[in-house]
Amino acid sequence: MAAVKPWWRLEVFSYGVTEEKLSPIVVCVLAFHLQCDNDKARKPATCKVCGKSFRYKSVLIIHRRTHTGEKPYSCGTCGKGFSQRAHLTKHMRCHTSEKPYSCGTCEKCFSRRTYLTAHMRCHTGENRRTYLTAVRHTGEKPYSCGTCGKSFSHRTSLTIHMRHHTGEKPYSCGTCGKSFSQWTILTDHMRCHTGEKPYSCGTCGKSFSLRTYLTAHMRCHTGEKPYFCGTCGKSFSQRAHLTGHMRCHTGEKPYSCGTCGKCFNRSSRLKAHMRIHTAEKP
Repeated sequence: MAAVKPWWRLEVFSYGVTEEKLSPIVVCVLAFHLQCDNDKARKPATCKVCGKSFRYKSVLIIHRRTHTGEKPYSCGTCGKGFSQRAHLTKHMRCHTSEKPYSCGTCEKCFSRRTYLTAHMRCHTGENRRTYLTAVRHTGEKPYSCGTCGKSFSHRTSLTIHMRHHTGEKPYSCGTCGKSFSQWTILTDHMRCHTGEKPYSCGTCGKSFSLRTYLTAHMRCHTGEKPYFCGTCGKSFSQRAHLTGHMRCHTGEKPYSCGTCGKCFNRSSRLKAHMRIHTAEKP
C-alpha cells in the first residue's frame, strides 16, 4: 500500500475516533481512502469527448471504449469481443454452461445473477412482466408437454400447445359457429364476416385481412422467391405454390371430380374441369 501522509491520519481522528479504538491497519485504510478522495477531488478523471467525470481513472478508461468502440477482450471460442473483462467472463458461460447462481427455493441454476433475480419473481409473484421478458432472453423453458416432450418458456404457450393433442377449440365464431384453438385465430377469422382489411401495401395500396397475406403480396413488388424446389431448383414466392409444384414430381393428384372420378394435382384445374359437367362458361 502507498505511504500515507501523517496529516491524513490526523483527519481520521478528527471524526472523534481515537487511535486506541482502531487497529493500525484500519486506521491506515481509512486514511488512505480519505487521501484518494481528496486527490480525485483535485484531479477528476474527465472524458475529453463527452465531458463526463469519474472518480477513478480505470473507470474512465472503460468509458472511453464507448466512444472508440474498442473491445480488447475476445472470446477464444467464438471470437466475439467485449469492452470489459467482466462481460467476457459472463459470455464464456454460454460455452461452458457454467451456472453459478442457484435459486434457494427450487434449486434451479442460472449463468447470471440478473437472471436469478428475475427468476425469483416467479416465486414471489413480483413484477411478472419483467420475469417473462427475462425468460425470453435466458432461453429458459420450464414448462414441458407430457405428451410429446416439447418445452415452452410460458405456461400459456404450453396450454395452447396441448390443444393440438386434445383437439380442444374453446373459441367459437358467433356468426358461423366455427371453433378455434386460439383467440388470435378467431380474431383473424372474424374478418371473413366483417370484411375488415387492416393490412395495407405501402406500394400499391391494396389491403388484406391477414398480415401473412400482405407479406406474400409484397413479393410481387420485390420479386422475392424464398421457396425452392429441391428437385429442379425452381423458386416460388409462396409456400402453397411450391406445394402445388411438387406434385409435378410426385405425381400426386389429391383433387378428384365427384362426377366422373378424374383426379387433378391442383384445385384450380378441378374447378376448370367441373365446367364440362355443369356447362358453366368461364
